[in-house]
Amino acid sequence: MILDVIVEDKLKRLPEHKKRISEEEMTRLAIESQRVSHSFYDALAKDGLSIISEFKKASPSHGNMNNKITLEERIKQYGESADAISCLTEEDHFKGSTEYLKQIRQMTDLPIIRKDFIIDPYQVYEAKVIGADAVLLIAAILDDSRFKELYDLAYSLGLDVLCEVHNEEEMQRMLNLDVKIIGINNRNLKTFEVDLDTTKKLADMVTPEMRKAGKLLVSESGVADTDDIKALAKSGADALLIGTVLMEAPKPEELISEFKEVYNAERK
Repeated sequence: MILDVIVEDKLKRLPEHKKRISEEEMTRLAIESQRVSHSFYDALAKDGLSIISEFKKASPSHGNMNNKITLEERIKQYGESADAISCLTEEDHFKGSTEYLKQIRQMTDLPIIRKDFIIDPYQVYEAKVIGADAVLLIAAILDDSRFKELYDLAYSLGLDVLCEVHNEEEMQRMLNLDVKIIGINNRNLKTFEVDLDTTKKLADMVTPEMRKAGKLLVSESGVADTDDIKALAKSGADALLIGTVLMEAPKPEELISEFKEVYNAERK
């Protein structure tokens, strides 16, 4: 399965990172960091729909992005209408890099989430050091014990956590762990097929009481046009994480504004 291959490759990559900067040094740098994070949670919790705009060079499902705009121009465009930025740092399948996130951190004050296949505490410490404000943890690749270890570590460093699920079992696990931000991935991580109904189905498992207590929902993947936005509006998600269509749009800031208008109109 694709997910298994990605995780296997990540296990091979980790020693390279640890050779460049040791675990002890990365831990020290993260703990001693004086950088105050921009709140990813607050960016998603405000009234109306929030958009997390993604920067990535490629994906297994899509191939290389058809994007001729520079990183600096893309982030400037995102800054005009997005609420947060997702940066892929996975090297082998998404052509990502920690260097991209470092560069983006110098270009914007928007919250940045490190989107990667995080399986080791080193990657959480590294996220803090390179300038991330949040990390992605994927339920499908972590058991509850390791998930909680990484989750608690992130918050101890002042980072938020987007906890990703894509089926009922994973959603129930996250509810049992009482996480703050749940990302519902409409893309099956094992087959990479997309089903937007996944968001509505799993969102229904989150009670109104949980929502009032501050639990946030993010719908991830699969948005191509305003029809998709209208379909997702039924879920009541607080935010959408959108990648390919924004990466390939000549003017993503206009598309983001349109998506917000359509979504908020549908929710009235």
